[in-house]
Amino acid sequence: MSLYRKFSVYLREKFGCRVHRLCLDAGFTCPNRDGTVGYGGCHFCDNRAFSLSARMTGDLRQQILKSMEYNRKKYKARKFLAYFQPFSNTYAPVKVLREKYDVIREFPEIVGLAVGTRPDCLDEEKIDLLASYTPDYEVWLELGLPSIHDRTLFLMNRNHSYADFLKAYWLARKRPLKIAAHVILGLPGEGEKEMRETARECGNLGLDGLKIHPLFIIKGTVLEKDFQQKPFPILTLSTYIQLTAEFLELISPETIIMRLTGECRPELLVAPSWVNRKNEVIAGIEKWLQEHNSCQGNKFQAK
Repeated sequence: MSLYRKFSVYLREKFGCRVHRLCLDAGFTCPNRDGTVGYGGCHFCDNRAFSLSARMTGDLRQQILKSMEYNRKKYKARKFLAYFQPFSNTYAPVKVLREKYDVIREFPEIVGLAVGTRPDCLDEEKIDLLASYTPDYEVWLELGLPSIHDRTLFLMNRNHSYADFLKAYWLARKRPLKIAAHVILGLPGEGEKEMRETARECGNLGLDGLKIHPLFIIKGTVLEKDFQQKPFPILTLSTYIQLTAEFLELISPETIIMRLTGECRPELLVAPSWVNRKNEVIAGIEKWLQEHNSCQGNKFQAK
């Protein structure tokens, strides 16, 4: 019995070989930083914390070439998915977006396009643009959804609501796109009840993909300042393992699990210290599911 539906397995089955993501920085910013909807960004966010491969900058063609070379050597990857990751990658006029995305057409090894963005950075025209790549590529739209609870989103300075997420989600659902959501467990003010509610909603939506991250505190963020002034509970490794496993139980078995944890550059990590023990975290989640004779979707109830 498969414990959960792994993204790597899905890609291998679809394309017949190892497919790896190329994390690309297209130089976008965010409406939550430039004053359009807010300043300072989300309280937990600092894009410097991404892994080395995600911190490439400059010419996109050179980023792609360097990243493909790296992933061929390290992971024996043969095909690739271009992942526009830092900040909000639909936050620009359609003409600019097309110029950025079209670079992938120069590389036959690229079989997919993934675009991470905020739900308030989408409209019909931008979604149509993404859909225009689907005849030639697997296209993933990855939407930030730390939580379904507006109080939490407000506290974290997201400056969008769950209703905004739903509006973007259902707009994109009309197109032949794969849609994924990013959620964060352990946000200030949330307990197991709130996190389970987010899990049930993700299950009800019928997401194509899901990324689950633990909250971690990054040096220089507003969240770090808040934590230093008035410490709040941070999830332990054992609690995160349990919560994530229980989250998996509540979502559809058809949803592809694209990530079960997150990592942070060590020099920027404040807490928790276990975050960068990725293999241990994943092994712990799998062990929990095995010990409880459970799996993804075990408690899912379709509406």
